[in-house]
Amino acid sequence: MQHKVLILDFGSQYTQLIARRVRELNIYCEIFPFNSKNFNVSNFGTVILSGSPFSVRNGDAPSPDLTLIKGKIPLLGVCFGAQYLAHNYGGKVASSNTREYGRANLSFVKKDELFFEGVELGSQVWMSHSDTIVDLPQEFELIGSTHDVKNAAFKIKNEVTYGIQFHPEVYHTSDGLKILENFLVKIAKIEQTWTPDSFVDSTVKKLKKKLGDDKVVLGLSGGVDSTVAATLLSKAIGKNLYCIFVNNGLLRKNEFESVLEQYYGMGLNVKGVDASARFLKALEGKTDPEEKRKAIGKTFIDVFDDEAHLLEGVKWLGQGTIYPDVIESVSVSGGPSATIKSHHNVGGLPDFMKLKIVEPLKMLFKDEVRRVGASLGIDAELLGRHPFPGPGLGIRILGDITEEKVRMLQEVDAIFINGLKEAGLYDKVWQAGAMLLPVNSVGVMGDERTYEKAVVLRAVESTDGMTADWVNLPYEFLQKISNTIINNVKGVNRVVYDISSKPPATIEWE
Repeated sequence: MQHKVLILDFGSQYTQLIARRVRELNIYCEIFPFNSKNFNVSNFGTVILSGSPFSVRNGDAPSPDLTLIKGKIPLLGVCFGAQYLAHNYGGKVASSNTREYGRANLSFVKKDELFFEGVELGSQVWMSHSDTIVDLPQEFELIGSTHDVKNAAFKIKNEVTYGIQFHPEVYHTSDGLKILENFLVKIAKIEQTWTPDSFVDSTVKKLKKKLGDDKVVLGLSGGVDSTVAATLLSKAIGKNLYCIFVNNGLLRKNEFESVLEQYYGMGLNVKGVDASARFLKALEGKTDPEEKRKAIGKTFIDVFDDEAHLLEGVKWLGQGTIYPDVIESVSVSGGPSATIKSHHNVGGLPDFMKLKIVEPLKMLFKDEVRRVGASLGIDAELLGRHPFPGPGLGIRILGDITEEKVRMLQEVDAIFINGLKEAGLYDKVWQAGAMLLPVNSVGVMGDERTYEKAVVLRAVESTDGMTADWVNLPYEFLQKISNTIINNVKGVNRVVYDISSKPPATIEWE
């Protein structure tokens, strides 16, 4: 327990990034709102105070009780966290003449200070604050400055308490990971035992103890999260895990058959259910994106429910929920919110099923899920698959959905995705796909006039889907793909490429 890190969140946009950087050091950490009652400080070996959009000088600013932390266990304040320590223990924090935001460089670090070991003068750091620490309290010792921020780093004498005005967790701080490692490993003596292998071992043991001989049902989507969750559960309870993989008729070309075959090869106890006709029937005449999503979601629930009722004695529902879905947030007013959302890969099941929930991945970030998957020996092709929307091609066909339109878009999508793979571009793209527009355009093929569909190709780079930039694919590649699509997909005579970023656009068109 003493080798876990507690991150107290004050509403910073970077809090999750702090956690991900700590995890990169093979150190386990958890995030809680600063005033949450859901954690026990004695279970943690170190505490990190996050940044915040608030000013410590405002009366409504977060005001954590550090009685059980400061001076008792290693403590690091980041940005707002550092200002809070200075402000509340005898120092002075004031509004800066200019907003200190962006790149800065260390102009002073205290010699022989372990916190900055291996960090050179001039090393770049990232600032993001409008207040600044003017005076440090008497027992605080200055250990780092930049050209514009004198009190950029400090420590408290006779305590393992540090504060930094910059953000070590962002990639713009060139030695940020090194600074975190110095504090956590060399100063706080936290052991680096959080590895994919250790997670698999401990999780399988916990699942065996928790589930015993109980049966679990899990809806597979073909995506990374549900696949890794299923593999962990299968490793723990074997054939007592019942997986259901539903074909909604809106998957990519041949995806149902190929992914199902991969699941069989992995030894999963999985049943494939082809409900294509049922989904297409539910979508008849629907053009509004939200109506289509609701129809797809409801039909999935009905199909999954029908299949689950064919199983006897099932007590648990397995889900691929990951950590960002369950982290409590801090609201703009400074108070904690409830869990952000309850994420259900199967779209939420009827209450009468009365199944208990088991979520083996709920403490992992997305990149960690992939590393755990690799540790489990899951095929790299499955782990490296681009994200694919739950409603599938149903939200990539604008307007009404027909079997012919699905077939057309599947062909277009297959040419695009396979082309990316053949050109060595697939792994350089976070997500790619094609959209079928509800418009026809005039074209010429041979000596004949055509009036056929236009399709849009979309490829973006991102880390979490919250923001995304369009990928500058080579013109030669786009030209080749466009020609291949128009020459091989009957009903399409025009191909365009989407160069919109998110925001203001979204990744999907619906």
